[in-house]
Amino acid sequence: MAFLDLINKLLGRDNSSKQVAKERLRLVLVHDRANTAPVDFLTALKEDLIRVISQYMEIDEEALEVTFSNSDNSVALIANIPVIKMRRAVNN
Repeated sequence: MAFLDLINKLLGRDNSSKQVAKERLRLVLVHDRANTAPVDFLTALKEDLIRVISQYMEIDEEALEVTFSNSDNSVALIANIPVIKMRRAVNN
């Protein structure tokens, strides 16, 4: 663990993937309970999905769809991501 990471952790500034995912889920649940579809949130989520998945495969970015499905006690994130082809090497 790097010194700066240790300081951030001690100060409660943990920016790990787990924390980011937890914060996004919290936002999804808050907006779901308010029965709203936050356009800015969905746009940011789509951009993140495109950035990450594009490292591993070529996708049709224009056809990518992200929606939420609500049931009694849960919310599901549904992502329809058309794959054009797999990448042989991972881009960094």
